[in-house]
Amino acid sequence: MNCNLCPRNCGVQRPVQKGFCGTGGIVLSRVAAHNWEEPCISGTRGSGTVFFAGCNLKCRFCQNFDISVSTHGKEVSAERLADVFLYVQETGVANINLVTPSHVADGVAKALTLAKPFLKIPVVYNTSSYEKVSSLKMLEGLVDVYMPDLKFCDPDVSRLLCGAGDYFRVATSAITEMRRQCPDDIFDGEGYMQKGLLLRHLVLPSFTEDSKKVLDWVADFDKNTYVSLMAQYFPARKDDKVPQLNRRLYRHEYDNVLQYFFNVGLKNGFMQDAQSATADYLPAFSDSDVKNVLSVVPHVFEAGGV
Repeated sequence: MNCNLCPRNCGVQRPVQKGFCGTGGIVLSRVAAHNWEEPCISGTRGSGTVFFAGCNLKCRFCQNFDISVSTHGKEVSAERLADVFLYVQETGVANINLVTPSHVADGVAKALTLAKPFLKIPVVYNTSSYEKVSSLKMLEGLVDVYMPDLKFCDPDVSRLLCGAGDYFRVATSAITEMRRQCPDDIFDGEGYMQKGLLLRHLVLPSFTEDSKKVLDWVADFDKNTYVSLMAQYFPARKDDKVPQLNRRLYRHEYDNVLQYFFNVGLKNGFMQDAQSATADYLPAFSDSDVKNVLSVVPHVFEAGGV
């Protein structure tokens, strides 16, 4: 097909050709429990993360650049991805957490359509928000919790940091659609989010004024929105073009944005300790690990159905 799934509108012939995202098909880079998401996502049981290689945004500061840029992993069909979802559920995690799925949203929708009748835990869609509303509509009724980033407000900032001057316009439209699909925030007795919207924002060194503009929009959108205000930035690699990214976030920068969160009347959210700014919290990506997982995932849907 001529791929115009995301706002990049590459128009390449996938799966034969690779678009801006760097992939032609669905490429898995990691399938494992992750214990370092927000408390309502990871809790004590862990979140069942399914990492997709490639990315349609490619932020200069990406801390998962090992898979967002180099796009290594194992390519799978939508049917095999549905098998993976059932396998993840059986590991006892709190949810199935789809990490960076935007550029393969069509395949994810197909896989979820197969697997959803057999899933008893929520599906979390963990995204940069650089999404077309038309693509998100394919996921309606299949995603239980949307966990979108709202990274930037100023077009000059987003143009500099991810080459997408239209990011804010696109992302806010996408988040509005996510909220339409999941209008109520629902938690179970253990505090795990079962349905709803959890918005994330990573505070970047030297870009705190843009962070405040992001929070202004969220407050106007809905002051009850759950917001995860993240302090975990660290320089994953040296950046010669944007030297501000070559240092850690100062504590006073994060505290300044955190105070602004309360000043604009936001009510619900999560904060991070500065100790989160370390590579120790990042998952390890290994092609052999993915292959090992796939080797034990039962063939359910590719074997002709259940």
